[in-house]
Amino acid sequence: MKKYVLQSKVIYLLFFVLFIIIVSVYTGILLSFYGMNLKLLYVSLLFISLIILLGAAWVWFLKYQFTAHIQKVDDIVDGAIHGRDQLTLYEETSLSSLEHKLIRYIETSKASEQNMAAEKNIIKELLSDISHQTKTPLSNIMVYSQLLEETPLLDAEPRHFASQIKTQSAKLDWLIQSLIKMSRLESGMISLHPDINDILSATTSAVAQVFNHAESKRITISINCDSEIAARHDTKWTSEALFNLLENAVKYTAPEGNIHVTAESNEMFTVIKISDTGRGIAPVDLPHIFKRFYRGKNARDAEGVGIGLFLAREIISAQGGYIKVSSIPDKGTAFSIFLPHR
Repeated sequence: MKKYVLQSKVIYLLFFVLFIIIVSVYTGILLSFYGMNLKLLYVSLLFISLIILLGAAWVWFLKYQFTAHIQKVDDIVDGAIHGRDQLTLYEETSLSSLEHKLIRYIETSKASEQNMAAEKNIIKELLSDISHQTKTPLSNIMVYSQLLEETPLLDAEPRHFASQIKTQSAKLDWLIQSLIKMSRLESGMISLHPDINDILSATTSAVAQVFNHAESKRITISINCDSEIAARHDTKWTSEALFNLLENAVKYTAPEGNIHVTAESNEMFTVIKISDTGRGIAPVDLPHIFKRFYRGKNARDAEGVGIGLFLAREIISAQGGYIKVSSIPDKGTAFSIFLPHR
């Protein structure tokens, strides 16, 4: 808009300068032919004044007409948005054509929004049904398998089978819950509520969830995060994203390895860095690791389905942040999460 106003002023200035030049040339020609004739000079001045007044009136009329058209277009748009009666009815004008096209576009958009809302409700109900219908059977399977595993007279082989049933049932439950979270995030059914919160709470909560697994592999997890470091984020969901990254770090780090979690603030972002001494990621896999269900060649022998990193990126992106990764095969991987200050 500013550019348009500037261009208009430049055009007006050019026309004014051109007018002054033409008047000066006209006056010079008259003086060269007739000398200092007062009557001719008065007539010339009167003629020039009339031309100036006529030009000013024409410019005012054009501006008035332009303003009226803009106001009418604004009324048309406002009326079309709020469903009021048409202003132009069926006039054979460009404004009438514009109004009809705009109304058709808004009606189509509203229909699409209604269809999307209906589909979202269907998906929401479906996800709720899946979550509800699978929760009880899986819980029962895990309980019964645990009871079988703890039966004193059970032989070693059936006990092993019962333990496997319990383990695989827990994995299936985790997979279903992860898929439900992913679907809800993608369909916009989960609303995040970012606010200025400390980073330490989300970090310690995520580390607590992987601590037992890390301890069983004798992996050391160190946290270097000042309690005053903060960012705009949803603590619960940021913790979920950190958990997914830490779970991968523990999974792909050899026993007696190390995982470091650090946080620091710069001018625009707070950066949470998770680095490990694990197997690393091949350079060919780095551009694809955040894709849904993608698993790199270094990860195919480990358990997992490839949605943890995808979920982590979706959660951080929904809060206005982003994730970067760097890795050296057989040396380790570092994920950096950037969260905005405001």
